[in-house]
Amino acid sequence: MDETYKNFIMIQNSRQDFQGSPDEPLVDMAQNGNDSAFAELVERHQNSCLKLALSILRDKSDAEDEVQNACWKAFQHLSQFNREAKFSTWLTRIVVNQCLMRLRQAKRAKLFYMDDVQVGEDTVTLELRDEGLNPEQTLAKSEVATVVHQEIDRIPPLLRKVFILRDVQQLSMEDVAAQLGISIAAAKSRLLRARLELRTRMSRHQSTLGAASLMTS
Repeated sequence: MDETYKNFIMIQNSRQDFQGSPDEPLVDMAQNGNDSAFAELVERHQNSCLKLALSILRDKSDAEDEVQNACWKAFQHLSQFNREAKFSTWLTRIVVNQCLMRLRQAKRAKLFYMDDVQVGEDTVTLELRDEGLNPEQTLAKSEVATVVHQEIDRIPPLLRKVFILRDVQQLSMEDVAAQLGISIAAAKSRLLRARLELRTRMSRHQSTLGAASLMTS
């Protein structure tokens, strides 16, 4: 398991009693390396993040995946949180970005609007557009797809199987876990590791594929 992600999973289970403590001092502690403070912040806002993700994706399993991914990104980039907004707003914006990215990848809609979505204390209108590709973009997409298939085949078998079942065959996490004979939590852990592995592999091609390689993110 990727050591950074392994630490992240451990952090989520390392909560202490911060009852009554506002978010701001917890953010200070988390940015100074207090993992339990970060776990508390995630726990406090996880339900609202799940509700938001579910309202966008309309699928519980997908929503849970993207909230987990958003928390992982928040953990990775916590040092970049500059207090221009509340932590809850910052975290839910990451959730929104994750959900919209998933919708783009799934191409579920040509045009997608959500009015008056609550993001922290802000109310925003979300818009997702899927514009037609020109010939150059179509060629680039084809080249990226070829490389993606090649790199998927190079992912370690233990991780590749869950990636194919979930992201290629679009099975639910419950079905993925059942087919592999593991818990849903273990399946989600393997899936995230597989995605990180693929992203790392695709980054090596960015100089030749250009910005198109970011389509795998």
